[in-house]
Amino acid sequence: MGHTHHDDHHHDHDHDHDHSELSETALRVRALESILTEKGLVDPAALDLIVETYETRVGPRNGARVVARAWSDPAYLERLRRDATAAIAELGYTGRQGEHIVAVENTADEHNLVVCTLCSCYPWSVLGLPPVWYKSPPYRSRAVIDPRGVLAEFGLTLASDTRIRVWDSTAEVRYLVIPRRPSGTQGWSEEQLADLVTRDSMIGTGLARDPAEAAA
Repeated sequence: MGHTHHDDHHHDHDHDHDHSELSETALRVRALESILTEKGLVDPAALDLIVETYETRVGPRNGARVVARAWSDPAYLERLRRDATAAIAELGYTGRQGEHIVAVENTADEHNLVVCTLCSCYPWSVLGLPPVWYKSPPYRSRAVIDPRGVLAEFGLTLASDTRIRVWDSTAEVRYLVIPRRPSGTQGWSEEQLADLVTRDSMIGTGLARDPAEAAA
């Protein structure tokens, strides 16, 4: 029997529904970038490359290695469950915004989704810079009130009896989702497994990559 569908959330601060913040912030950043570019202090292409690197490559790769270790080493997974901050530090990933991390595991019956309803609290040490959409007011508010709708917009449709738990990152606690290990990966090395782990799967807006796609 499948579990009855239930969407749950955990949060400690008020929701922010000010949808003007994103556009205002974007305008301020664009204006600052224009000024620095005109003064010859910033190369826009280089700036974009730096941001893209830390947002999608360097940071998330750290988290992918954590997940791959958890998938392949039951003892490490147990340490991650007990004290994620310490277990992550074993792999050398520490630093700002990574002082207090809790790992939450996806299962066949439960899916976890992370949001910061107040601002953009995010585990930089394992996921790098937060994506723009993570900081946007629409995501911050709707992830709590309509998690299924938000996931569907990311292309992720879960079974109706899958429970969704929404975790609200704060300045005190940040979360790392451990996605389900794809089938057909028995005997894979940690490096191979890490290639299946995406940034979005560690936030909960996506799943791990299909092994067939990774091998293509």
